Amino acid sequence: MSIRPPKECIDLSQVRVEIDRVDNALIDLIAERFGYVERAWQIKLGLGQEANVPWRNQQVIDKVRARAEAKGLPPDLAEALWRQMIGWFIQYEEEKLNNEIDAKKK
Repeated sequence: MSIRPPKECIDLSQVRVEIDRVDNALIDLIAERFGYVERAWQIKLGLGQEANVPWRNQQVIDKVRARAEAKGLPPDLAEALWRQMIGWFIQYEEEKLNNEIDAKKK
């Protein structure tokens, strides 16, 4: 399937096809990122580290904002999306870490 650039879409059905394609790609990439988050909490458990690493969170946000700006995407949009995703992943890591720590206490 060939990619149709936005300016080449002549009707909404073509736009929707491309949005669906992009959505599928985004899900694939988020799933890949999730795999690394899954591994991160396992490594953090072994090192006795916390799930939330504020300096790293800010580093990621700064990089995302810069990349968004370079791509012509509103940096505020990218930051909002990433803050939501990072928040969810931190909560997920905290639950996993706490479950493992609790299981070892028993």
